[in-house]
Amino acid sequence: MDYVLTQHARDALAKRQIRVEWVDAAMRSPVWIEIDAIDPLLEHRLAPIAEFGNRVLRVIVNPQTEPWRIVTAYFDRRRTA
Repeated sequence: MDYVLTQHARDALAKRQIRVEWVDAAMRSPVWIEIDAIDPLLEHRLAPIAEFGNRVLRVIVNPQTEPWRIVTAYFDRRRTA
């Protein structure tokens, strides 16, 4: 699976201390996939991250581009594993 991080996504990962390997895990093996409520071109890929207390990582990606573009990522406080 080919994807790139936008500058916003790179900044968000650094600020939120999210490891790229966690993003990769959510991209490759999401437990849930949701369509964005505002922009139907965006997809939310969610996966619990064991190394981060099983908190759910939400990765927002545009799968309509080639390669896919990751817009942002964050730990979703409302979602539980």
